[in-house]
Amino acid sequence: MDITQLILDDHAEQRRLFAALEEIDPSDVEALSAVWGRLKALLDSHAEAEERYFYPELLKLGKGAADADSADDETEDAIDDHNDIRDTGEEVEKHRVGSKDWFAAVAECNVANSHHLGEEERQGLADFRRHASFELRHELAVRFLAFQCAHLTGVRVVDKDPEKYLEDPEQEIGKASE
Repeated sequence: MDITQLILDDHAEQRRLFAALEEIDPSDVEALSAVWGRLKALLDSHAEAEERYFYPELLKLGKGAADADSADDETEDAIDDHNDIRDTGEEVEKHRVGSKDWFAAVAECNVANSHHLGEEERQGLADFRRHASFELRHELAVRFLAFQCAHLTGVRVVDKDPEKYLEDPEQEIGKASE
């Protein structure tokens, strides 16, 4: 098991669920609610699991990859992206399921998420695969997967300060547990 593969698997599932929402009839509120509920829980628990297990280790080992100069740049941008995804996801919750405004909010969340996935896949994940041992990747995968399985219905949504996260990831992670 490898944390980078688990993250990629989650990314594929997120893309699949966003695509499914585009194909469901707007009047099928039950199906839209169910798919969105699963996607929202996945987006939130995925971001939290990355912030707890992946990014602290990337900060220790990473050097920067692709268009990122350093692991600090990769991480700060990812935390900021996670905040955007959380915020756009919360915006979806404010609208009537199946309405034009709801679909517009879902689209904004998809844009924020798609932007993040592309960057993370070419930067942080590539950087981590180059510098982390297979043993560490396995150990983190076990913790990442266990966290997600324990939070199938989601996590408490809390934005984190990207600059403070770089200084002390544990303190920022603790915000979600308060």
